[in-house]
Amino acid sequence: MRLHSFLIAVLLIAGSGGAVAAKDVRSDARFRPLDVFALEWADAPQFTPDGKTILYLRSGFDIMHDRGRARLWRVNVDGTGHRPLFDDSADLRSPRLSPDGTRIAYVAPVDGRPQIHLRWLAGGETAILTDVAEAPRDLAWSPDGRHIAFTMRAAAPQKPLGKMPEAPEGAQWAQPVKVIDDLIYRINGAGYVPSGYTQIFIVPSDGGTPRQMTSGAFNHGGPLEWMPDGRHLLFAANLKPDWQYELTDTDVQSLDVASGDITTLTDRKGPDNAPKVSPDGRHIAFLGYEDEYLGFQPNILSVMNADGSDPHPLTAALDRSVRDPHWAPDGSGLYFLYDDFGVTKLGHVSLKGKLRVVADNIGGTTIGRPYGSGSFDVGPGGQVATMITSPTRPGDLALVGRKGAVRRLTELNEDLLGQRELATLEEIRVASHVDGREIEGWIVRPAGFEADKRYPLLLEIHGGPFADYGPRFAAEMQLYAAAGYVVVYANPRGSTSYGKDFGNLIHHAYPGQDYDDLMDIVDAVIAKGSIDTEHLYVTGGSGGGVLTAWIVGKTDRFRAAAVQKPVINWTSFALTADFAPIFTRYWFPAMPWEAHEQYWRRSPLSLVGNVETPTLLITGEADYRTPISETEQFYGALKLRHVDTAMVRIPGANHDIAARPSQLVAKVANILGWFARYGGPAQETR
Repeated sequence: MRLHSFLIAVLLIAGSGGAVAAKDVRSDARFRPLDVFALEWADAPQFTPDGKTILYLRSGFDIMHDRGRARLWRVNVDGTGHRPLFDDSADLRSPRLSPDGTRIAYVAPVDGRPQIHLRWLAGGETAILTDVAEAPRDLAWSPDGRHIAFTMRAAAPQKPLGKMPEAPEGAQWAQPVKVIDDLIYRINGAGYVPSGYTQIFIVPSDGGTPRQMTSGAFNHGGPLEWMPDGRHLLFAANLKPDWQYELTDTDVQSLDVASGDITTLTDRKGPDNAPKVSPDGRHIAFLGYEDEYLGFQPNILSVMNADGSDPHPLTAALDRSVRDPHWAPDGSGLYFLYDDFGVTKLGHVSLKGKLRVVADNIGGTTIGRPYGSGSFDVGPGGQVATMITSPTRPGDLALVGRKGAVRRLTELNEDLLGQRELATLEEIRVASHVDGREIEGWIVRPAGFEADKRYPLLLEIHGGPFADYGPRFAAEMQLYAAAGYVVVYANPRGSTSYGKDFGNLIHHAYPGQDYDDLMDIVDAVIAKGSIDTEHLYVTGGSGGGVLTAWIVGKTDRFRAAAVQKPVINWTSFALTADFAPIFTRYWFPAMPWEAHEQYWRRSPLSLVGNVETPTLLITGEADYRTPISETEQFYGALKLRHVDTAMVRIPGANHDIAARPSQLVAKVANILGWFARYGGPAQETR
């Protein structure tokens, strides 16, 4: 079906119900499904070497091709000179400015295949540097600007087990069989992956043939980091023989560019990755932790000498998982991002371990749901370029001064959202009846909300389960509220941004008391008034899909449910999902055949005999994280029990079922249409 007719179809889903609509808000002022296509957000900022200009990706959606797109823009640090750097039609990724600021390397498609391009900023000339079969990733300029390192998958074809006879001339035999003997043989978003390994390559910046720098049956992962002398490249990899069974046990490695020799710089059990070298080359910062095989283990920022000696942690006392470290220009400390009580913050730590918060409300690049996100760059004078978000705006580019003053440099959505009456957000904190722990949530009320009326309530549950929601812009929440719902979302036990202990309250116990936390949040919102308790609805995706399926097996208080991309049977999931070595090792105490009761007791399928709630199921047909066979099991069980159910299969979609803007709109429209069947607000035909 073409995009245009597809959108009309999903927007015309209608139903009837008794729930009230929002106060007399002009229908053309509400946030509408087609508004999703007009949203924009900033990402991937980079300072020019003089610190006077910031380059960034201005991202959005292409309504005609139904996909995301990104263009490279520039703006001066005083807010002037905001304009596109160049206006190529190609969608670009991974822009990297050269050390002298005269050129920019990036990845863009050529005849459908991603290739490295080089653009001279002064004259605008562009060259294509590679002609490779796989997508280049993790671009990194050498300090002298003469080379660009990158990672790429190198094929290692499997030989057939038996030799076939030669087909007669003109015969039309079936396609050859495929032989698979890798432990990880399909990956969500990539599908069935040909046998091969991620290797490091180097290509001259003035053109030439990429040179493969690593080899062997190992994955050599990015991001890549050059040492200041240009003689060594840092990366992360597990180079041990059992690496396929210990996927997280990576070490920081140093590659001698001249000889190809690799030196391992870290050796603890657990992930050590994301190396960043100090400006003077004396120290290397990296992320990781000592692996305890827990479900949630926060990344700790550590630093060591350039030869790997004297490693010591800097952020262990923070008790939050940190990411994306950047050295301060003078080498006195590092900046990093972390989530704290549902808010993404920019932090700084000195080499003596002194911590401080530099800015908060970072992110706004996960447009559908309010997850943590964000990126940043540190300028030569110590200023930071990042993006800031709010419940009513996606990420805008902002400049953070050395003393923490934040100045917004863009207003990418004012032309659209400035004309809309958006839902409002209120934080709520509730003591769980299980153990008194504080559970944080947010109430999204539709524009024109009137406290003396009663509204249907929609509980929306985040995935992960080790993730967090927060007070960030989310198109899906705005669409639900615009339809007339009071939306509530929360961070039950197991959510990140509340510390290691809180995250591991669901270790080997998920789903479980996180269900109780969610019910406590719902009860607290009802106690505030204005909720029609006869019209409660629930939905969630991935980990939230697991909990939604669990909820309908535990209670019939919800009029209808929409289960998105769930796990229904932990045994079948553990043996068919893309990363079985992680799920079986970290989420359960033993293998399925050794702990069957543990897997079954935590499976929503074990409760299907209790389900009376009309339940919709939504999953991508190319989902290899929570394979669609999980959805099919629940659908079949519900049908056999005569429970009202329907299955929405999204062709070509992987686990990110809202990756394309029309898919985001379709997901919301089908959920609202299902709820409308069971008393939810009637959907407008527009």
